Amino acid sequence: MNLNKLAALISLSLVSVTAHSAVLPKVQSDSTWFQDSAQLVEQKANQTSQTKAKNVILFVGDGMGISTLTAARIYQGQQQNGNQGGEENLLSFEKFNHTALVKTYNTNQQTPDSAGTMTAIATGVKSKAGVISVSDTALRGNCLSSQGNELISLVDLANAKGLSTGVVSTARITHATPAATYSHTPERDWESDSNLTEEARQNGCTDIAYQMVMRDRDNALTVALGGGRKNFLPNSVTDGENKTGAREDGLDLTQAWMDNFDNAAYVWNQDEFDAIDVANTDHLLGLFNASHMEYELDRANDVGGEPSLTEMTQKSIEILNKNDQGYLLIVESGRIDHGHHAGNAKRALADTVELSNAVQAAYDNTNPDETLILVTADHSHVFTIAGYPKRGNPILGLVHGVDGSVTTALDGKPYTTLGYTNGPGAIVASRDDLSSVDTQDNDFMQQSLIPMGSETHAGEDISLHATGPGSNLVQGVIEQSVIFHIINQAQQLGGTKY
Repeated sequence: MNLNKLAALISLSLVSVTAHSAVLPKVQSDSTWFQDSAQLVEQKANQTSQTKAKNVILFVGDGMGISTLTAARIYQGQQQNGNQGGEENLLSFEKFNHTALVKTYNTNQQTPDSAGTMTAIATGVKSKAGVISVSDTALRGNCLSSQGNELISLVDLANAKGLSTGVVSTARITHATPAATYSHTPERDWESDSNLTEEARQNGCTDIAYQMVMRDRDNALTVALGGGRKNFLPNSVTDGENKTGAREDGLDLTQAWMDNFDNAAYVWNQDEFDAIDVANTDHLLGLFNASHMEYELDRANDVGGEPSLTEMTQKSIEILNKNDQGYLLIVESGRIDHGHHAGNAKRALADTVELSNAVQAAYDNTNPDETLILVTADHSHVFTIAGYPKRGNPILGLVHGVDGSVTTALDGKPYTTLGYTNGPGAIVASRDDLSSVDTQDNDFMQQSLIPMGSETHAGEDISLHATGPGSNLVQGVIEQSVIFHIINQAQQLGGTKY
């Protein structure tokens, strides 16, 4: 298919733009998720009146459940002078005045994935696992079924209103969570054209990287920073870190970014990032790794050098702040999730602390009277804090009781405070076959430490923390789709209502 035709299809399906307004498709505005969430937020808004938010910054800690917050605040506290054990510490956003609990299930899964959860946040409509900013009428991995089911995102609404928009992630920028803010696809794995199925190609679906760069000028991102460089480069090209691109269509989307937008810049390493002339840069693309960016603990080892999440957040704010009308910035700490999947708590906690640092930097570099800052997660993990360790026990260490002695399990061996219900760290000689067992029997005991190649997400609620104009809307136990409407209400983005 002709590339201009593809770009036109993307533009038409994303948003109908008039003078600073956007019309939502019926598949979105007629959704009960959308309508119920909008009504809830409007009721809360009528109860308490606050000024409009000029700017909104949404932080998403991927996989950052409640137990991760608890462990991370202790981890951070135990590295500070004068701590009383670490437990008394607070992460930066835990000091915000408004907090809510958020239900995270997908429409087809009790325990969710990032594609469906971020779709709810970005569009106000809950959807299936694996699909990105399309309704759950679409079939996962089926291009044709997704057509006509595309959902308009917060980024589209903000752009239509003349605001600047930015997306930052330590994961691939084409990964599920950031992708849900600017693309629509029935398959989260279609990050590059090399991932597309024949059915997708025949029916005109495009990959996520293409959708990000080839947005029309009025609907373009101002800032996009993260990993995933290979999805933007041809497979005939080797990048600065000697990694080969993934694209089969021969397109260099980093060059397309430079060609498509005025005063555009592309950077791939720390030195180029540091050298950015903010005053003369209106569109910034930064891709700092072929795949995901490094964990915070490993960042210093990167060949080209990578900016921290805090540095990327600060630079984004500097560029976005040039727009007098305001901006919407979405920042993901994507590798908290990956640390947990690997059964590696230390890396997950270190990345959570870095997210806290980025939130503090955002707060310090914005006007609290005109900027709504929200911090949440997309889902949790089966990550536990167990035993009866004494206060101040090293959060990554063995459990010691209040008398200081090492606590042992029934097998006579010590154990750590932190653990996982399942994952690659399990050491199990043999496990009962549950095929013929009534697991609903009153006396059934759930197994623990189930061996799996990758630890799994969890289904419990996550938290939402907020400060600034519109933060009063953050209260109670809410559906994840409500977050969209909190932002829409606070920033008055103006999407057509139900």
